[in-house]
Amino acid sequence: MRAVIQRVSEAKCVVEGDKTGEIANGYVVLLGICAEDTTEDLKWLAQKIVNLRIFNDDAGLMNKSLKDIDGSILLISQFTLFAQTKKGNRPSFITAAKPDIAIPLYERMIVELTELTGKKTQTGIFGADMKIHLINDGPVTITIDTKNRA
Repeated sequence: MRAVIQRVSEAKCVVEGDKTGEIANGYVVLLGICAEDTTEDLKWLAQKIVNLRIFNDDAGLMNKSLKDIDGSILLISQFTLFAQTKKGNRPSFITAAKPDIAIPLYERMIVELTELTGKKTQTGIFGADMKIHLINDGPVTITIDTKNRA
């Protein structure tokens, strides 16, 4: 799994003119799933996301987690995080998980993040053409790949 985590002061997802999710302070998490991903990857990544300390403390240091600031998450599925660009100019997405694998893992991530934060995880719609509106705070953007844990 790959995640791009953006610290935001506000964000929302719109699909065909309808708002599907909206948050104030917290994270927009773009989540890419590959065919080899497991629930172990999911649980590790969810813990990492929730406990990542990238919010400022009183001294202005990134020392607070999402839980410390009572922040929220807008989770967006994004298979393009597995784009392969070595050959030619048209990306290949062959390593991205097909929907039969990706959807259950995405839905489980929603549950996992909701349980860890104690707040409903806001979402887009899997596979939809989504418009993400956000104000990146900092800007702070962190990438995490579960295959690079060691």
